[in-house]
Parts: sequence; C-alpha cells; structure tokens
Amino acid sequence: QVELVESGGGLVQAGGSLRVSCSASGRVSDWAMGWFRQAPGKEREFVAGISWTTLYADSVKGRFTISRDNSKNTVDLQMNSLEPEDTAVYYCAAGRILVRTSTYYTNWGQGTQVTVSS
Repeated sequence: QVELVESGGGLVQAGGSLRVSCSASGRVSDWAMGWFRQAPGKEREFVAGISWTTLYADSVKGRFTISRDNSKNTVDLQMNSLEPEDTAVYYCAAGRILVRTSTYYTNWGQGTQVTVSS
C-alpha cells in the first residue's frame, strides 16, 4: 500500500497553466502512477499515467505533461492551455499496471480541485 497526497490545485483563467503534484509515502518507481479527474455529474476519467512509459487521454494530449521524480517520490501533472472543460477534482492513483481503467488502481489520494474560468 502507498499513501498519496495531492497538492497544487486552484483557480486559473482559460489559456493559463497549473501544476498539480502527488506526494507518495513509498517509492513511485514501484508503481504505475496515474492522474484521473472527475467533474460534477460526470464519471471519473483517466487523464495521464506514467510507469516505464507515459499514457495520455486524447483530450489532454499535447497540453498536459506527466512526470515523475523518483528521488522525491512525487508525480506531477503540468497542465497548459487549460480550458473550462478541464475543471474537475484531480486524483492521483497508484496501481500495478499502466492502464486507463480506474479499477486497476488500488491506491488513491483525496483529490485537489482545479477550476478553469472562461
């Protein structure tokens, strides 16, 4: 098991940038790490993931970048060219394989709110 804590959410105008971070209690290199998001009234959806490679949702490809710092046991999500549709609670997750399906991730953070104003 690994405990995950997100930080860095906030309010930003459309077109702006924001960086959210996930701090893990264990070695992030031991896990496939993912970022998911959930907007009000919508299902939780995959955003990006990293293990030996990276994976992105089509909706964020080219705008978001996921990275991992093994020395700090953190996983960051750099979000550029933000759109109002990116507004959601962003969750960090850890699992054994890098996939887009949330059910394969066994450890979750509490989430951080990202709001993009138009």
